[in-house]
Amino acid sequence: MNKDNKNIIIATGGTGGHIFPAVSIAKYLKKNGYRPILTTDERGKKFIDEKFVEKIKLIDSSSLNKKKLISFWKISLATIKSIIFIFKTQPKFIFGMGGYASFPICCAGIILRIPLIIYESNLLMGKANRYLAPFAKKIFVSYKDIEGISIKHKEKVKVIGNILRESILNYSKINEGEKLNDLSLLVLGGSQAAKIFAEKLPDIFIALKKNNINLKIYQQCLDEQRSDLKKIYDENKINYELFSFTFDVLKYYNLTNLVISRAGSSALAEFLNCRIPIIAIPLASSSENHQLKNAQYFSEKGFSLLVEEKDIKNKLFNLLELIHKDKSMLKTIEINQKKHSDKNVFEVVKREIIKLFYEN
Repeated sequence: MNKDNKNIIIATGGTGGHIFPAVSIAKYLKKNGYRPILTTDERGKKFIDEKFVEKIKLIDSSSLNKKKLISFWKISLATIKSIIFIFKTQPKFIFGMGGYASFPICCAGIILRIPLIIYESNLLMGKANRYLAPFAKKIFVSYKDIEGISIKHKEKVKVIGNILRESILNYSKINEGEKLNDLSLLVLGGSQAAKIFAEKLPDIFIALKKNNINLKIYQQCLDEQRSDLKKIYDENKINYELFSFTFDVLKYYNLTNLVISRAGSSALAEFLNCRIPIIAIPLASSSENHQLKNAQYFSEKGFSLLVEEKDIKNKLFNLLELIHKDKSMLKTIEINQKKHSDKNVFEVVKREIIKLFYEN
């Protein structure tokens, strides 16, 4: 292969948790003289601010669901399309970011003997990456405590930290050190927003208000939920701001002292690096319950608090009331979070990529 070839395919899934790290690494590689080409499916397109990515290729695939024959056909067709695409682009290697939309392009690369790196940010190795691990030259992981990687692939594993936006890695809260008497809550439901948060959390916020606990709510919601939420908060005189998906979530990080969120790996890593205390409520239906694994790890490390979805009604009110009475709980979480940093993640990735370019 041409030594001057600096084409790198970054194959990623169709959710924000997969897309955001992929876009971050694409921007970094482009800045360092490489030519990244991002592949995802139709779902993932809406999470990409295209002005930051030079090339995007959409290849729709399928997860392995109950209709296995249809799934297999869609994956096979996507793999054939991927083979054609790889022939045209001639990448030096492929960077697989996880998620089923990344699987066909990685499989095509294996068939064509293109070197493969895979990246896993969760505490439990995802299905796609588990299938790809035997063929990968390197397995990048965010945490050394990851589960699901066979012992025979141990020599391939490199702990690099979390791949995040550079704006997150360089973030510093403007009002850090100020003592806030009121709870300023950011409610995030992941890249698609959590429908259940809009259904269950307002009653808890209303009960807190009735107990003379002042709140400021910044809540991400689905567009179809906005009018109902607005009516509820207006009627109960709750201070709030509603928003849909945004690329500029940093402005909300600076306005809040606590976040209630799903437990996707990218979201948790952002809060961790921005030193924002977290109440993690894992998505109960997440694949192999991987969000619970993420949330349990963060709770054990003292980076966050954990409330399972089934316990929202019974436990969240008491927890928020306790936090309001004892703000040292938030301070303790912030102190634990400061022990962790992913600032060097891109330098580690750069060193590993340079090694691969010389090897191949």
